[in-house]
Amino acid sequence: MAQAVKGSCKITNWSKYNLALVNRGDITFWFSDEVLRKWEHDNASGKVGRPFEFSDTAIECLLVLRELFRLPYRQTAGLANALVKLMQMDLKIPDYTSLAKRAAKLKIDLAPTRSQGKIEVVVDSTGLKVFGDGEWKARKFGPSKRRTWRKLHLAINPETQEIVAEVLTENSGHDADQVCPLLERIPQPIEHFYGDSAYDKWKVYGPLAQRGAQPIIPPQHNAKIKQHANSLAPPLPRDEAIRGIRHLGRRSWKKEIGYRRRSLGETAMFRLKTIFGSALKNRDFKNQQAEARLRCKILNHLTQRGLPEFEWN
Repeated sequence: MAQAVKGSCKITNWSKYNLALVNRGDITFWFSDEVLRKWEHDNASGKVGRPFEFSDTAIECLLVLRELFRLPYRQTAGLANALVKLMQMDLKIPDYTSLAKRAAKLKIDLAPTRSQGKIEVVVDSTGLKVFGDGEWKARKFGPSKRRTWRKLHLAINPETQEIVAEVLTENSGHDADQVCPLLERIPQPIEHFYGDSAYDKWKVYGPLAQRGAQPIIPPQHNAKIKQHANSLAPPLPRDEAIRGIRHLGRRSWKKEIGYRRRSLGETAMFRLKTIFGSALKNRDFKNQQAEARLRCKILNHLTQRGLPEFEWN
């Protein structure tokens, strides 16, 4: 019996993609003339107390450099001072304590590509370590009691592979509980919502129905039909999925509905951890939220610079 041969893929835009990878390290892309023009705070909001000296744009620019090069706050200030000196500019740089305090209150826009019409959304979560034993020691001697981590919940547009919403929670936060916060951060109408069996909860299907989104969620193996065929009400999407699995089998059903599109969420998380690492540098939770959101924004910028295009053989 002949064995099936796995297909292979070839990158068709290698020169363009290679240039995009090189440009990711271009300092002028992040430390641009536009940023320098908006460096000082205008203090137009009538803030009580001592006015701000540096704008949110300046703080975010330095925090971007911190994330890109995985630097502590002090070394970030040192890098910025060196850049200003090389550029021969008379520009004051905030100290490390100002960076940390302003980061906790910074409002960061993920800046995804604005899509016309409905979009598809892939949701998933991953863990980010705060402190504790590394993976090797945890596997060899067991996890330490002081090992602490956070859960990063992402909503990804599979068409552009950009992150359209994110939520950082404690490690006890269940995936299904974060669907509503994620949906609230997505202004566009949603056509399809892809998630794994962890999202097979009625508290997920309700908000999706209100948004008019079609759930692509495999029911759990012990799932039962809630609304039978003799009911006058329209069939529930979850019941239709159970019937489809019974008729086709779980693997064939996933292939027919395009469930494999959900793997793009895991791809985005792999890219996020490859670029920024699998741990958070901050200890304060608000700073951790800003750090995670800023990483997502940077990843969106890198994605917009260029992605590989494949040709399957």
